[in-house]
Amino acid sequence: MPSSSTIPFRNAAVVSELITNHDLLRAEDAVREELEIDQPTDEQIADKLVEWDVVTSYQAEQLRAGRTKFFLGPYIVTDWIGQGGMGQVYKAVHKMMGRESAVKVLPLNKATDDAVQNFMREIQTQAKLDHEYLVRAFDAGQEGKVYYLVTEYVPGENLRQLVRTQGPLSMQQSASVIHQAALGLDYAHKQALIHRDVKPGNVLVTPEGVAKVSDLGLAGFLHETDNDPRAGKVVGTADYLSPEQIRTPNDITPVSDIYSLGCTLYYAVSGKVPYPGGSAREKARRHCEGTPMHPRRFNTEISEEFVEVIADMMEKDPEKRVQSAEEVAARLEPWIGDAPVLSQQLTKSPWMPPPLPAGLYDDDDQDTDAEEVDSVSQSQGSLSTNSFAAANQETTSSKSRRRPKPPPLSLVDPPPEVMSRGVAVAIALAVAIPVSMFIGAVLSMLFMTMFGSR
Repeated sequence: MPSSSTIPFRNAAVVSELITNHDLLRAEDAVREELEIDQPTDEQIADKLVEWDVVTSYQAEQLRAGRTKFFLGPYIVTDWIGQGGMGQVYKAVHKMMGRESAVKVLPLNKATDDAVQNFMREIQTQAKLDHEYLVRAFDAGQEGKVYYLVTEYVPGENLRQLVRTQGPLSMQQSASVIHQAALGLDYAHKQALIHRDVKPGNVLVTPEGVAKVSDLGLAGFLHETDNDPRAGKVVGTADYLSPEQIRTPNDITPVSDIYSLGCTLYYAVSGKVPYPGGSAREKARRHCEGTPMHPRRFNTEISEEFVEVIADMMEKDPEKRVQSAEEVAARLEPWIGDAPVLSQQLTKSPWMPPPLPAGLYDDDDQDTDAEEVDSVSQSQGSLSTNSFAAANQETTSSKSRRRPKPPPLSLVDPPPEVMSRGVAVAIALAVAIPVSMFIGAVLSMLFMTMFGSR
């Protein structure tokens, strides 16, 4: 007979329909024989089932916590991927097709009428798009009171995770990633759709270097402003908001996404957001009025020609900014090489991942990452494939054909070597002037003494 400590786990396992009673007995017998013990623990039995690929590590942890519901319609939840401000994302497998997918779930504790309506808009928006550099939607559904959206699963990590684990990317790597993201956004823009939340966390990168833009939760169509509950509101993430999203949110256009993509490129090569520190309101003000640090302060390997592309994407005046995502892609082509971006899978946190989709259980959501807390919205009371498949696209922009000039100093700070020369000159002058004054005073006294004695 199993010990009483294994009964809850065994019951949860059988009720979940993930594990048969036969599998449980086999696992218990195997552990008892291998370890030469009489009463295997829940953890030992679970580890054996994971070893046999009967369940995943995530499923085993949830079962040991007594959770039994793993199905969202025909999808079996197998792992946790991440969490944003309005949704939890899980890895799942279709029960009959066996295809791995990503499932975004609207948590029950956030499922207000407005939130459900916005989630439905996201589902319908995603269904209208089909492009190799945009995350594709496969399905959507409702399980009880839980709404979910099924998209393609993109292995690897997002650009923000990639930079945090590997450090700033090279010009070649960042150009490849942003080039692909720009082509995906260009397709969306030509469908009259503005993303409104372009940022590193929404650019997924596979180990082979394929980039896909994700998360259309804040997106909106230009011709559907009357039906857009976010039209005229400041929405997005504070570190990547364009000035016009802040000043005139009723008048944003696709070039707003280009500004945010420029901030994303800045982050990719520097490892820093353009305006670090401060509140969401302070960040917004600096997007409108401030000047970011020159990216070469953080990465001396990038050229001034490359910096000019970033500066042109981040122009505060929308009229002076790069005018299309297609042009962004064309201007980045000279830096695209043959080496893929090799993303690394993040090491699992030592803390237990979030439970199954809220709504199936009453567990609270986990907090979002500290650097993502600055998502702003007026409605919330704040200020609110081949990674180089398109590399041979013909460059149509005359601006990209010319040799780029360095950006004016009013746009960006001088690079470190320029600053160091200026500091050296200032120090030399600070030392030389007092010394020369002292020598002059001594000579004057000598002359006065000599001629005065006569």
